Amino acid sequence: MIGNLPNILTLSRILLLPFFAATIIYKEYNLALIIFIIAAVTDLFDGLIARLRNQITYFGSILDPVADKFFLITSFVLMSASGVIPKWLTIVVISKDVIVLTGCVILYFVTNSLKIEPTLLGKLASACQFVLIGAVLLFLNIRGEMQIPVPIYIAVALITGISGLHYSYKGLKLVQSENT
Repeated sequence: MIGNLPNILTLSRILLLPFFAATIIYKEYNLALIIFIIAAVTDLFDGLIARLRNQITYFGSILDPVADKFFLITSFVLMSASGVIPKWLTIVVISKDVIVLTGCVILYFVTNSLKIEPTLLGKLASACQFVLIGAVLLFLNIRGEMQIPVPIYIAVALITGISGLHYSYKGLKLVQSENT
């Protein structure tokens, strides 16, 4: 069912996105942090409620990661455009997502099916990206300037890159198993 509570929470996260984007563009980082926390809480509760109430739907299983990607990509693009996070990190994050998406499309055409299952590395990469965005917003509100050490950016980039390679490897294995 599309209209169950978990899916409504996920949709609300997507609807928060333009407001979040506006707060970043206009450097209203206190409001951005509040919206980010609300989005994080809805993300936590949509999955929890779906599991507890046995309301996991195909629609929700697709919509939830899409909402996460929208939020992450918007955050990285706008924060790097305003100089809050390094542009090279945004390039890594978006490149990984574009490569994985392209691989999914190719996989669909080769196998005539598409069953996307998140991996532990993929979840770790997304979690690291969300934590980084939250930490940057927190620092901007506490100190008014960015104080994230460069090695943390590098760690997020490495985890993101490794995750992308892992998805690529899994996709290639699926294509190979279809051709044998």
